[in-house]
Amino acid sequence: MQRAATSIPSNIAEGAGRNTGSSFKQFLTIAIGSAHELETQIIISKKLGYINEENYNLIIADLTSIQKMLYGLHHSIKL
Repeated sequence: MQRAATSIPSNIAEGAGRNTGSSFKQFLTIAIGSAHELETQIIISKKLGYINEENYNLIIADLTSIQKMLYGLHHSIKL
């Protein structure tokens, strides 16, 4: 979970450091994938009893917001 969570901002930063919009979009795609990977791990953690319902709902709400921002940024880049 730590690896997936760290991968999200790391890929945004790496993509932003590239000189082309297409590279940035590619790294945003990777960040989106990492966000979905993290979501899957959170769901599994809840099913295994590591996360209670209340915390699960808060975490998923925050992650959904991040995913929407990533999709919005990805779609706003015109090539």
